[in-house]
Amino acid sequence: MATVYCSACNAQFSADFSQCPRCGIALRGSELSWKRDTVIVSSVNAADEQFSVDVELDSLLLPGQMLDIYQCQKLLGRGGMGIVYLARNTSLQRLCALKILSPKRVEQDDDFIERFQNEGRAAAALVHPNIVTTHAIGQTDDFHFLEMEYVPGGSLQNEIDREGPIGPIRSTSMAAGIAAGLAMAHRLQLVHRDLKPDNVLVTPAGVPKISDFGLAKRIVGEDLPTPSLAGTPYFMAPELFEGRAATPASDVYALGVCYYLMLTGRLPFQGSSISEVMRSILTQSPVGVRRLNPEIPLDMAECVAQLMQRDPQQRPRDGTIAAQMLRAVLGTTRDLTDLVYEAFQGLPGAVWDEEADGSFRVHLTFRDERSQVVHLENSEHSVGERLLLIYSLCCEARPSFYEEALRLNASLQHGGISIRDIDGRPCFVMVDTYPRGTVTAEDIRRSVFELGSRADSIEQRLTGRDVN
Repeated sequence: MATVYCSACNAQFSADFSQCPRCGIALRGSELSWKRDTVIVSSVNAADEQFSVDVELDSLLLPGQMLDIYQCQKLLGRGGMGIVYLARNTSLQRLCALKILSPKRVEQDDDFIERFQNEGRAAAALVHPNIVTTHAIGQTDDFHFLEMEYVPGGSLQNEIDREGPIGPIRSTSMAAGIAAGLAMAHRLQLVHRDLKPDNVLVTPAGVPKISDFGLAKRIVGEDLPTPSLAGTPYFMAPELFEGRAATPASDVYALGVCYYLMLTGRLPFQGSSISEVMRSILTQSPVGVRRLNPEIPLDMAECVAQLMQRDPQQRPRDGTIAAQMLRAVLGTTRDLTDLVYEAFQGLPGAVWDEEADGSFRVHLTFRDERSQVVHLENSEHSVGERLLLIYSLCCEARPSFYEEALRLNASLQHGGISIRDIDGRPCFVMVDTYPRGTVTAEDIRRSVFELGSRADSIEQRLTGRDVN
């Protein structure tokens, strides 16, 4: 029985289905087998009319069969563009993934070879731990091929199909790795244009690697002619359906869809045709990930929403900014309770308690029996910019203390004196801040003891009392 592929979500299934079993788009008559790699057409309506090409196109190479210097060992995958084999480069005696163009697709698509060569040139320029390395591009007889790094394991989509949601921490870690690969491509002024879980391979160690730069486009200089629609609909940014050019921000949107899918196991938008999917993307808001799974941390939910903003100006502008945001979110997933416990557990003179709002109070006792309270709380900044605020109250900010406070502030090596409204009255406080995503228990311990000691010293010098 023929195997067919959904061009909207890339699911693989047998031709006796009347609709895609993954995303539910209906198939009608001749639309039973869809292009796997992308929709590449002049309009959305055209996409609805030309879903299909049967992938039972070419004879398989037999195990052990030679193609130029490559000895094919087994089939790794196949789709609308061609077939990928595990092969051995007999010249270098190394395993590789050999991607061979479908000769029948070459006959059917005049731009096919140009797209394929574009992939080779684009991918060859990218050397990064989160990108599949392309070693060579070539042709022998009627076969055009790419030699690529062999990544044992499967695609990210295979893992999602098998496991469903893959967990908040792993999803965020995977998204951060993918973003790092995108950042490299964007630094070289390349836009992927077809990022999706099927185009992300996962190593046995869990490292994501972006593959398939067949639609990659340079955003400066001479471009290949490109159609008005190119990509996989469920992962395409709204502006692409409006006829605007692909940018790094549209890759960021696709990353957001991948992140949503990893967290929830479902696509953010639905539809029974590509036109309906397009309308949903252009006019609707996705269901929040926390509504689908309340255990997803708020920072992650905010990050998904930020990556998938309808307005590209409101998204991270490229993979570099997206990677920074995701790494910060990953850092905040370590609970502040754990950090405080690690910082002060077993230390004499430090006792802490947690407030109802999730902030902490650390009670310090010094050798001269004086004491001081230090507060820890998260700032109200947006995700990726959130800070851990560490502060300790010195005393009430009376005008008569200003000159001495300024003199003391100039001599401080760590933190600083500021005025903060405490219970409706202005007070001098010692303040220090750290990026929430990267702060460590050692940072917290050092800062709390330093600020507590300084605040107590200032209180004693200005008031002669021990209140705070």
